[in-house]
Amino acid sequence: MGDIKVFSKPSGQNGIAVIMVALTLFLMIGFAALAVDVSYLFVAKNELQNAADAGALAGARVLYESNGQMININANQTAYDAAVVNLSAGTPVEVEWTGGNAGDVQRGHWSFGLGDLPRGFYPNPSDAVVDLWNTTDEELDGNIDFINSVRVVARRKTVPVVSFFSKIFGHESFELSADAVAYLGFAGTLTPWDLDAPLAICSQSILVDETYSCSIGRMINSGSNPATHQTGGWTNMSQEDACSGGTNASEVKNLVVQACSADGINPQMLYLGENIATNGGEIQSAFNELYECWASKTGKATTWNLTLPVIDCPGQNVGPCEKITGAVNLNIIWIEDKGNKIDDDAPFHMDDWNAADDPAVTDINDGSQRWSSFVNHFNLQNSDGTPAPFAQKSIYFKPDCTPHEPAGVSGGANYGILAKVPVLVE
Repeated sequence: MGDIKVFSKPSGQNGIAVIMVALTLFLMIGFAALAVDVSYLFVAKNELQNAADAGALAGARVLYESNGQMININANQTAYDAAVVNLSAGTPVEVEWTGGNAGDVQRGHWSFGLGDLPRGFYPNPSDAVVDLWNTTDEELDGNIDFINSVRVVARRKTVPVVSFFSKIFGHESFELSADAVAYLGFAGTLTPWDLDAPLAICSQSILVDETYSCSIGRMINSGSNPATHQTGGWTNMSQEDACSGGTNASEVKNLVVQACSADGINPQMLYLGENIATNGGEIQSAFNELYECWASKTGKATTWNLTLPVIDCPGQNVGPCEKITGAVNLNIIWIEDKGNKIDDDAPFHMDDWNAADDPAVTDINDGSQRWSSFVNHFNLQNSDGTPAPFAQKSIYFKPDCTPHEPAGVSGGANYGILAKVPVLVE
């Protein structure tokens, strides 16, 4: 037999294998350490972000006094208190604030960059009142004195986040921070019980040159007159299959009855940008109830203040469903149920107006003169600019430009009502 040759590894290769295994183990330990520490840091950072979010939202929610316009300078304290009760990886978060509007808690102006002012947060301690009406969204967006947001920073600085395995590589601990800005905009999605009557107002009737204005009053009728189109109509407050379900006369009538006896008629959320069931025609039973309610509440001598949904009315009249764009507060000035007895029915006085004080009314018993004076005083106009007529089954209204209670969730167009629920924008 021939010689049997046995092949074996050179002894030097065994050493290389040991080195490779050691390096692999070292790298595996390093990656494991990195994964553990990164996960822990991620949790700590996420909890810091939650603290900053909670503080900013809490502060923005009380940014205005209950009248919906005066700045609440205690909003900073509310934001601070809501942030510091949180923990980050088991340790209390730090918020560097000792009062005023400096440090980690600030009131200010949030700009979406609609005009010359770049998008971002601008700290501002101002508590000056800024009117929301007769100004465009772009002008408000560029006005840093319009206080609409709260910024909070939450930190792990004095007590940094301690590392577990990164100490091997010289990293004993990590300082972390997170910030949030909560913005309080205009009423958009409407929360339960925000609305006062089953009427929906067309945005086209309350905007003058794309700006919310209280300078012009309008009328709602059955839609038969093209001069009065795009003003408003009925709604049953339903968004479920709104465009095919339609409105129900009985439901609308019952909502009017509810409106006359309670605060708020929408038991469910009404979502911004989604359709709501509407009706631009005449619902006699609902109108009769509305007239009786108005007459009993006002004595036909004062206005009836209501918060109502605003809808987009692209057609000449309110359709079977229209999209919600926000909410508006307005005054029902007059409701006419007959229209053929102007001498008897035309108003004699209403709040700050009295026909007897108008020199143009030479005969107080002349209903036509009284109506003309009334229309001129409240500047009631058709969509074509002509004076609003004394018409049967009509509702006359004028937008309200005084501060009123906030409503809904931020996100709607500016129709003079600030939201009561802020949203995070950063």
